[in-house]
Amino acid sequence: MLAKGQTVIQYMEQFAPKSIAVPDDRIGLQLGTLQKDIRNILVALDVTDEVVDEAIALNVDLIIAHHAIIFRALKSINTSTPMGKLYEKLIKHDIAVYISHTNLDIAEGGVNDWMADALGLRQTVPIEQTSTDSLFKLVTFVPDTHVEGVRNAITAAGGGHIGDYSHCTFILEGTGTFQPEEGSEPYIGTTGKLESVSEIRLETVVPSSLRNKVIQALIKSHPYEEVAYDLYPLADSGKVYGLGRVGKLDAPVSLAQFVDTVKQGLDVPIVRVTGDLQRTIKKAAVLGGSGSRYVNQALFKGADVIVTGDIDYHTAQDALMAGIAIIDPGHNTEKIMKSGLAEVIRKRLEADKYDTQVHASTINTEPFQFV
Repeated sequence: MLAKGQTVIQYMEQFAPKSIAVPDDRIGLQLGTLQKDIRNILVALDVTDEVVDEAIALNVDLIIAHHAIIFRALKSINTSTPMGKLYEKLIKHDIAVYISHTNLDIAEGGVNDWMADALGLRQTVPIEQTSTDSLFKLVTFVPDTHVEGVRNAITAAGGGHIGDYSHCTFILEGTGTFQPEEGSEPYIGTTGKLESVSEIRLETVVPSSLRNKVIQALIKSHPYEEVAYDLYPLADSGKVYGLGRVGKLDAPVSLAQFVDTVKQGLDVPIVRVTGDLQRTIKKAAVLGGSGSRYVNQALFKGADVIVTGDIDYHTAQDALMAGIAIIDPGHNTEKIMKSGLAEVIRKRLEADKYDTQVHASTINTEPFQFV
């Protein structure tokens, strides 16, 4: 059985929700349709002419890429231009393109976590906080015969997580009253007669990002025709999302040694470095893509070095004076997302017993040559 396009994107948006992307980021479906079966998926950093040829050779129906192919509103598509030809080729071969950019950077277990893991960073926190997943208290009332089923459903949907603990709920016994009116089909009781039922008040915590999913699970698992529930916003902050990662190394190393770690971990032949190569590195920051404007935040978080791309001359000078080293391995290091994301999607498809295949692009889209 093949997965539908909407199913694949549901997996994607559970892993990297659109809601955590930075404002105005160009994400989501950019070309084609998801209203079809998906035989093959190609995960790519960029969508270039060579990547599209690779997709055609693999009979790909959907490309999931990190970098957008449409950056601003189109007034026309001229198929004699390079980008126009690219769009034409995708459309002719019925290949949809879906973009997951800063939401994939920010996501827990996403690009910046993959990069941090590759460099051996531990106990990581974001360089810059971008949002917080606000919390709600969900309260519902369930007949005591069904409380276990409802509790299992809402916790399986993501409710009941507090820190490192899951399945957190509170139960209080009580009596519920109701009178089924004309036209109702009550699970318990008789039309026109006031009923008193032994019920359980079931409470749990729900993050905003999973609110709809948990409510749907509640309604589906609850035996009543009309499900009573309350949602209360909580003052407690939920999960913090942010760009980049700052973390400790298992053991102090010299900047020169850490450069070798970066080359190996991020699979790059050469890097640009500022700072004394013999200085000691205990804490490091990493941010995929262009990170010039995050150098000061990394320094504020206690990083001895930041690993990021597209560093300009004046930012490097300022960093030298401020006392933080920089390792610039280039923007293309985000290619780590190809294998990482392909594995995430592949596991979800296999778990749900779909035959759809996932491929990590083998095309090198680095625009620079090192000579």
